[in-house]
Amino acid sequence: MSAGWGAAPSLASESRGAELSAARRLLRRIMELAAAPIRPQQRLDRIVNLIATDMVAEVCSIYVRRAGNIMELFATQGLRLDAVHQTRMRAGEGLVGHIAQTAEIVNTSEAQNDPRFQYFPETGEEIYRSFLGVPILRGGEVAGVIVVQNTAARAYAEDEVEALEIIATLLGEMLASGGLVDAEIYTDLASISAPPQRLVGTALVRGVALGHAVLHHPPPRVTRFVSDNPGLETARLERAMQALRLDVDRLVASAGLGLGEHGDVLEAYRMLSHDRSWFRRLHEAILTGLTAEAAVRRVQEETKARLSHSPNAYLRERLLDLDDLANRLLGHLVGTPRGRAPEDLPDRAIVIARTLSAAELLDYDRERLKGLVLEEGSHTAHATIIARALEIPVLGGVDRAFAAVREQDIVALDADHGQVFVRPSEDVVHAFDRSLAARQAARARIRELRHLPTVSRDGVGVDLSLNAAFLMDLDSLADSGAIGIGLYRTELAYMVRAAFPGVQDQTELYTRVVTALEGRPCTFRTLDVGSDKILPYWRFPHEENPAMGWRALRLTLDQPSLLRHQLRALIRAHGVRPMRVMFPMVAEVAEFDRAKALLDLELDRARRRGEPTPERVEVGAMLEVPALLFQLDRLLERIAFLSVGTNDLLQFFFACDRGSPRLNGRYDALSPAVLHMIRHLVERCRKAGVRLSVCGEMASRPLDAIALVALGVRDLSVTSASIGPIKAVIRSLDVGATCRFLMTQAELPVHSVRDTLYGYVRDRNVDLPEEGLL
Repeated sequence: MSAGWGAAPSLASESRGAELSAARRLLRRIMELAAAPIRPQQRLDRIVNLIATDMVAEVCSIYVRRAGNIMELFATQGLRLDAVHQTRMRAGEGLVGHIAQTAEIVNTSEAQNDPRFQYFPETGEEIYRSFLGVPILRGGEVAGVIVVQNTAARAYAEDEVEALEIIATLLGEMLASGGLVDAEIYTDLASISAPPQRLVGTALVRGVALGHAVLHHPPPRVTRFVSDNPGLETARLERAMQALRLDVDRLVASAGLGLGEHGDVLEAYRMLSHDRSWFRRLHEAILTGLTAEAAVRRVQEETKARLSHSPNAYLRERLLDLDDLANRLLGHLVGTPRGRAPEDLPDRAIVIARTLSAAELLDYDRERLKGLVLEEGSHTAHATIIARALEIPVLGGVDRAFAAVREQDIVALDADHGQVFVRPSEDVVHAFDRSLAARQAARARIRELRHLPTVSRDGVGVDLSLNAAFLMDLDSLADSGAIGIGLYRTELAYMVRAAFPGVQDQTELYTRVVTALEGRPCTFRTLDVGSDKILPYWRFPHEENPAMGWRALRLTLDQPSLLRHQLRALIRAHGVRPMRVMFPMVAEVAEFDRAKALLDLELDRARRRGEPTPERVEVGAMLEVPALLFQLDRLLERIAFLSVGTNDLLQFFFACDRGSPRLNGRYDALSPAVLHMIRHLVERCRKAGVRLSVCGEMASRPLDAIALVALGVRDLSVTSASIGPIKAVIRSLDVGATCRFLMTQAELPVHSVRDTLYGYVRDRNVDLPEEGLL
């Protein structure tokens, strides 16, 4: 045995300096082990042996906290080796659990007489009487516990306790750096420093991901503020600005996103980096005696102060880009690199950020980035648009996400249901693993169905179309098996622009869409803005209830030049090809007639000018306002198709604000009242010979889609991700039998038939997706 720290009586008389010197020697030997090219478990085993030998302890054990506040024996010298990774206790359970819960040191000469003691027979620790346990701290929390034990009844001396505390400090750093445990095997060990949490937000891009948290980098620090050589600082600024522009050019070129709104976003970002007025303001700040980096920070803060509280959504988005460019420029000035090298990211990275620009998103390696969690964000934010193009799930509006999540935490992101689990338990991790595997298998299975007809077991055919809002959404059309675009939301492309596009810009955009469809049908919805869809360059009036206010067709009928310009662009884009257009938020037949008259004026204008016009124009209306139900027959005489927008229709139907958290889930689309309304629409449209489609969220949920098809709807327009699952359920469904069952349930005075319908189709082997997607 080596000269230890207290087991032998002669050591009790050694000086405190000698004890600390021995501790330092042991620390050096542990640090040598930390640098050794061996596996983490081997390193941990050697460390406990080394500590036991030097402290003349018969037992040295290290416990590590795992997800769910569980302490697990990771290494031991002295206890039974087959107990390693088998012995577990909850925080608060036994002496080790007490240390984990309280971060207190336990030093006792009679461990088994301590009321907190709990016996774990697989360890063989019953013969050891004395016990010293010290918490291993990381980030102020207990990440593990180190224990020494002896058979002799003795209290460990103060210097021995202090020595073990020093060792625990080093072990905490090694644990944080990944040197003690294999993160590939023990994937939940990032979760050891804080309890599990569930955070909620808004699904900006749907999807599910499981990975390790990566905290979006803070802005570079400025340490030099004053300079008496403005010429030198201006030269530094010019060099840094040139490097920045080259970086941005490379970033845009490497994005590989092609044409469309996402390309427009990046091109606008590039133009900001070449803005001469920005450089002029920076130069003026340098002339006041600031260094180049201090000038950048000053202008950055002034810009934030001026724009951050602007009610203009476009200006706030522009501020995000300006802020990112300023931070990139600072990085060149102070030598701080931007972004992370791919090798510095975990294989499955989920980025946590307050906000994120499109360029910052592209800084991350696309193969490793699996999800985004943002404290802010919106459906039309530039980063969201890029993430949608890359099929990266995004959850926005997550309050205090940056404070709740720590670097390398395990994060389970469920953007489908607006939630994220931080440091989840093993059960949740396994559930997500199963879900991801099931989704991958389902995608593979559904790919085999994509070119098969959507026909039920009893021969009922259904047309499945896509909902789209951007050119990027068309990329998935060919592989999806959809027959075309059932709803093209024209307004969203304008919400990311600095000004309302003119006729020429609109014509170019619609021409791209029509050309990309290669003859497939596309239903364009005219401009539907107002309520929660605000154009940043347009001043909307303050309204107490904007969902029922000046929006959609009401707005464009009051500003007829807007509607006429859009219709003119659509006519030009189609040339002689067939055209479908529908008007949103029609509340009465008279509104539809006014809108149709404007379309007729534009068609006449094109003919008088000798311009080509579509060989066939199909005009439809969206049913979103319940009042239209009472003029339905008069409307059906005028239209070629009727499209049900269930999102707005149901909130007006139930007088229930769909944006209210208190009312979320209070009313169900599968209530008897809604089922009777849909059945009524089916019968009236069938009698009038008018095609009926459903394009709201209801159509994109497989169980709801089953109900719609059973009630007689034969045209569904859904999200890209829903095409496969809905085709699968329809192909395995007996529509006639399901209709009969559903109509009997619709007569009951119940809140919803959802559960009974789910049980009915499940028992009949309908090919349902996993329950969470229903």
